[in-house]
Amino acid sequence: MLESIALLLFLGLAAGIGLGIASRIFYVWEDPKVLAILDCLPGANCGGCGQAGCGAAAEAMAAGRIECNVCVVGGFETAKAVGAILGQEVKEREPDFALSSCIYGVGEADPIFTYNGATDCRAAVMLYGGSKLCTIGCVGMGTCVKVCPFNALSMGEDNLPVVNHDRCVGCGTCVEACPKNIITLSSATRRITSEYVTDECTAPCQRACPTGIDVRGYIREIKKGNYEDALRIIKEKCPLPLVCGYICPAPCELACRRNLADKAVAIDPLKRFVADYERTTGKQIQPYKTPSNGIKIAVIGGGTEGMTTAYYLARLGYEPTIFESKPQLGGILRHAISEDRLPRDVLDHDIKGVLDMGVEAKTGQVMGRDFTVDGLLKEGYDAVVLTTGGFDSRQILNPAFSQQGNVPVAGVFTMLDFLMALSRGQGVSSVKHAVMCFSGEKTLETARKLRGSGCDKVTIVADKPSAALPNELRGIHANPVEGIEVRPSNSIVAMGGISDHLCRIMIQEVNEKGDICGAQEILDADLVIIPGARFPEWVFVHANGKPETPSDELKWQTIDSFQTFPRDARKGIIGAPEPGRMSDSTAVVKAILSGRRLARAVNQYFSNGVILPIEHLALEAESIPDVTELHHITTSERVLPALAYAEDKTEGGAMQLREPLPAIEESDAVKEAERCLQCGLICYKKG
Repeated sequence: MLESIALLLFLGLAAGIGLGIASRIFYVWEDPKVLAILDCLPGANCGGCGQAGCGAAAEAMAAGRIECNVCVVGGFETAKAVGAILGQEVKEREPDFALSSCIYGVGEADPIFTYNGATDCRAAVMLYGGSKLCTIGCVGMGTCVKVCPFNALSMGEDNLPVVNHDRCVGCGTCVEACPKNIITLSSATRRITSEYVTDECTAPCQRACPTGIDVRGYIREIKKGNYEDALRIIKEKCPLPLVCGYICPAPCELACRRNLADKAVAIDPLKRFVADYERTTGKQIQPYKTPSNGIKIAVIGGGTEGMTTAYYLARLGYEPTIFESKPQLGGILRHAISEDRLPRDVLDHDIKGVLDMGVEAKTGQVMGRDFTVDGLLKEGYDAVVLTTGGFDSRQILNPAFSQQGNVPVAGVFTMLDFLMALSRGQGVSSVKHAVMCFSGEKTLETARKLRGSGCDKVTIVADKPSAALPNELRGIHANPVEGIEVRPSNSIVAMGGISDHLCRIMIQEVNEKGDICGAQEILDADLVIIPGARFPEWVFVHANGKPETPSDELKWQTIDSFQTFPRDARKGIIGAPEPGRMSDSTAVVKAILSGRRLARAVNQYFSNGVILPIEHLALEAESIPDVTELHHITTSERVLPALAYAEDKTEGGAMQLREPLPAIEESDAVKEAERCLQCGLICYKKG
């Protein structure tokens, strides 16, 4: 008996010693900070933070590899708890949410065959891309619903996914599972800065709208009687809805698919109807605004583009201030468009909406007299955005303009301004190196004038290849003459300076496709001449952070905001984002798009440090799937009376509107909204 007890004690002691040694050998130390963070996380293991579960996320947070506010499930409260553990200040993160873009499910859309295979979207797409005639349409098997870890998705009666925004946390699981990219993650910022792309379900009217308004969406809300929601949809892409309701040339109506059956839906008058609803009810209906980030932006110019830029910067959390030379904001809208076409109380109402979003305006402030770009940067502005318009608007708004009051920094000229300066006898004897952009046959003549006025060296930069240049410039490129150099297949992509003086130009090669590529080359230069008569939409920022004191030497540079104007990307920072200016009305609506794109560029620069173009833009696509005839459509008369036109007495006899269209009544607006076919890419409402 005693021997048995002794044996058991010995075995127990041996086992204890063995386990003690093993625990020493195989012990895994756990960071108490990681454990504390893990206790704060919800344990969903959804992967929405980009990590392989909450444990991996906790380790990455503790190591500083990811921010402490990336948990999409826990939200801001979880981020604050983790931030307290790490001793970090946490800023609220804009929430993401899932969004479905397809609007016609299987059964409503035209089929090409009947699918009877596995009930999984990924399997269905493997068979000829799915059973729908539309190549980008949802196949309706509900794979996104099955994989959602939060039960935030369901399949609706139309066989399309429906998102429950109260449950959706924006984890992106459904996005990864969808083989058609029907489900995407969106946010307020993405909705502001997005544009229609080729793999998205869009209607012809949406693609034709110069400002990118979701025409289909706001007409749908009017039909339901949700006028405030309709206006919020409009303001996502257009901050001046009432102004556009009066003067927009309505290219969307020309593209309306109903034209194939009877007459276009009265899209622009419907926009004016909901904008008038806001004014007559006394409400200021504003869309979502992200929390403030404390970044101050100066916007020079209070016209359409400047107001639009400032409005969307305010929505994105910035603190914009408009500097306008005239006593009131409005630019061309106020001083060039007659009041019988655009009543001033209409304009003032939309301007109030811009200011109420959080935009400050300083009027009677002339650039060069009351402020300078470098002066604004010294005052504490993080960026200065130039939206001063072209020579025509400068002449209309200020016929007696001075050269000093229109040049953003010393050493920067438009070709027209420079030739005018030469005609006044203003020399350039102190200029050492001038850089000119190629601007036609007179380029070489101007370069010779520069040399004759005392300029040491002139470099002509052309975005065209040598073979496309005039013979004289090709000859100089092959055999440079003293003091003049030609650089074909290059564009100016940035400028830099100290205080109020230009000191360098960055150029970059343009390939045969028109894409800017290769490494940047820096040219020391103290004068630059750009083509035409308008200053592009430049954005000036601090080159090496803000100076610590006002007396410190200020260094500035421009950013590559041209990347957000795809059509003219090859021209670098001298490209104009407002091509095809046909009339003041057309220019206004195109300037709204330019302003929103500028806001996108500024936001990308301060958020990511890099500005990326939007790929596969629908407005630049050579062809997009469409239909040329309608079937099973009940025709109906347009509710509005025919527009009253007057024959223009100018050359060409163009037809012009005599006066603004009268406002549409509510009952007529709802009736007209019902005529909308709610078009998709090739689908439309039949019956």
